[in-house]
Amino acid sequence: MNRQNLSSPAESTQSMKRQEAAAGKTTALYTNAERQRRDESVWTVVQGVLAPLQFVVFLISLGLVVRTLTTGEGAFAADASIVVKTLVLYTIMITGSIWEKVVFGKWLFAPAFFWEDVFSMLVLALHTLYLVMLFGALGTIEQRLTVALAGYAAYVINAGQFLWKLRMARLQGSSPKAVPA
Repeated sequence: MNRQNLSSPAESTQSMKRQEAAAGKTTALYTNAERQRRDESVWTVVQGVLAPLQFVVFLISLGLVVRTLTTGEGAFAADASIVVKTLVLYTIMITGSIWEKVVFGKWLFAPAFFWEDVFSMLVLALHTLYLVMLFGALGTIEQRLTVALAGYAAYVINAGQFLWKLRMARLQGSSPKAVPA
């Protein structure tokens, strides 16, 4: 038996993508097999529900943070909203990692979403730093909220990355140039 017959579906898919890239062909975001796994996975639905929920939580929290920074009022509500936002973020990151494993065979950093995952780590780091500051009573309220705002700015960029990939997937899904499985 040759090595290719012993490889996992994810390894075969990545090998095919590398071969196409070396041949100068444009690769699709998903192979047909990956698209099928994506479309059949319950984790795709979970991500589809959590992403807009996280955005709504973000908008509410952003308003509370800005209010506290501008008026000095509502610090508890701002802190509570950031904790909720961070918990939703952790939830979407864990379920997103499961989704990536199901679709691409890797828990994180699958080539199709490598840079989105890298930036997600920055978003997680900033939100976690905020929690450390809050629960460790480190820094002033303004310093904590500034860290939260940095995390929110990174989140907006990261959300933009994922929206771009969603658009690419939709455009490629309607194109006959999808990579065969």
